[in-house]
Formats: sequence, structure tokens, C-alpha cells
Amino acid sequence: MPRLVTFLLIALFLNNWAGNERFLQATTGPQGRTPQERGTWVARQAQDRETGKDARSTMRMRLFDRQGRVRERVLTTLSLKGGPGRPVPGDRSLIRFTYPNDINGTGFLVWEHPAADDERFLYLPSLGRVRRIAGNETQDSFMGSDFTYEDIGGREFNDYTYTLMDEDGATYRLESRAKDAGARFPRVVSRIRKDNFVVVHGEIHNKRDELQKTFDVKKLDRVTGIWTILEMVMVDAAQRTRTELVVEKVEYNVGLKAADFSRRELERGAVR
Repeated sequence: MPRLVTFLLIALFLNNWAGNERFLQATTGPQGRTPQERGTWVARQAQDRETGKDARSTMRMRLFDRQGRVRERVLTTLSLKGGPGRPVPGDRSLIRFTYPNDINGTGFLVWEHPAADDERFLYLPSLGRVRRIAGNETQDSFMGSDFTYEDIGGREFNDYTYTLMDEDGATYRLESRAKDAGARFPRVVSRIRKDNFVVVHGEIHNKRDELQKTFDVKKLDRVTGIWTILEMVMVDAAQRTRTELVVEKVEYNVGLKAADFSRRELERGAVR
């Protein structure tokens, strides 16, 4: 996001686009002659859309097990746009859980590096230390949810190949394939809206090319002019579980600084 996340979600679940109308008016459709070139163009537009300088949000997560029992969690998210002329070279994001008490203060920090591997750090108050998330763990479950660390922290754009499969009047259908032969979820098929490049549906396939997980947007609206996913769900058919995320509050361009995304800040373990 931003690195490319499963379903082209930007880091921290917020799949936003502020609307560069001059760009859209100059674009008549996917650029390129082959399905691969056109797919790469669509993926790039989803990645490069404007998302503001920074964002802060509060979300409620509901985790449903195979018996239909539900657990609730509350989390806050911070994100800071990186790049040339910005406070940080790559995007940064910080998630912190505030409820329930047994995971209060648990944090997840992501530093994206344009010319190197991204860094991901998990802080567990019960252990009182920060643990680095290794590259082979990025497709593991994030905090027991149906989302993975990659879904939250982002993927490298060039780690995937893209093919535009087809399009209808409202959406593009894009296939993303992992170059890593060991990926747990090597293929994703996404539906991307043409008018704002928001991913509204995603189908995640496992190593056997079975459809295992499905992502859907349930509520999408503008917040201060920025398209924002306000409700979303991830369903794992194999595990018979699902995770719902509801954005309760979101603010853009609030004046976050690079220091808000330090390891020291991660270890504070509490929201001020």
C-alpha cells in the first residue's frame, strides 16, 4: 500500500483514494497491449492513488470461530505517507490494540523501505519485548484473525505479477500471482472499481489453487473527500472462520511525525 497488500489494500485496512480527476480524465483505460501489461497498469493505479499525508483511525474487530462464537477487539491505527520530500523514505504504520485487557497495548509496527526489505515488529506487553516478524511469517495469521501480516503490513509490488482477466462496466478483474514459490497464498483475484480504484472483492487461493479466503467490502464512503472502506469482512472457508472490521472513526492529515512510528513508541504499549 504504499506496498501492495492482498486485494491491493493499503496498509492498515484503509483502501482510500482522494480523487485525482485530472489524471482520470486523461486516462481512457488500462494502458498496454497484453493482459499482463494492462494488469500491471491497473495494479499500479490502485497502489499509487492519493491517500493523504497521514491518517488515524479507531476500528472494531470481530472474530467468529467455526461454532459462530465471537470475540471482539478494539484497535487504533496510525499511518504516515513516505517518499521523496516526505518525513520518511517509505510508508510507516502502527497498530495498537486497546481492548480486551489481555491484549491491551499489543502493537504492530511496519517500516517500508523503497530499496530494501520492509521491517515488521510485534510488541507483546506480556513478554515486555519487541519481536521482529520474519519474511517467512508474513502470511501467518495476524493476532488470530483471518487477515495475515501481509494483509496488514503490505507487500512489495514487484514480488507479484499481474494480469487483467476481464472487465465490466464498473470493475476490473485482476489476477495477482506471487513470484515466491513457497507462498501460502500465491494467487489472488480481485475486483477493483474503475471510478476510484478501490478493491471491493478479493478471492485468495492456496497452494493447491483452491479458493480458501474471500474478502468483501460491506460499506464504502467518502471521509473528507477520501474514499474509505468503513466495513469489511474476510472469510476463511477452510477454517470456517471469518473476521469483520468496522471503522468507527477516521481522520486524515492530522499532523503525524516520523517519531510517532519509532520502536520506542511501539514499546510504550498504551494509547495517549
